Amino acid sequence: MTVTTTPAQPANSFRIAINLTHAEPRMDNILLNALREQNENETLKAMSRTLLKDLFAEKKIVIKGQRAKSSSALATGTTYVDILGY
Repeated sequence: MTVTTTPAQPANSFRIAINLTHAEPRMDNILLNALREQNENETLKAMSRTLLKDLFAEKKIVIKGQRAKSSSALATGTTYVDILGY
């Protein structure tokens, strides 16, 4: 039996869970769409592609405590993405 645990959310961050039925080669477009569809943070909902790119460059987007790159692939299943400072 596999037990799945949710990683700890960093302080002062916004977490979004991305649920995929198939793997995706890049996370930037998937993350931007997920942020635009959520209703918990209006600032992130209105985020531009340029601002998202800046957050990646500033290392403010993390998965399991590790810096994510815009070109990072996403696996099938649930991925918890934390955006630091939101």
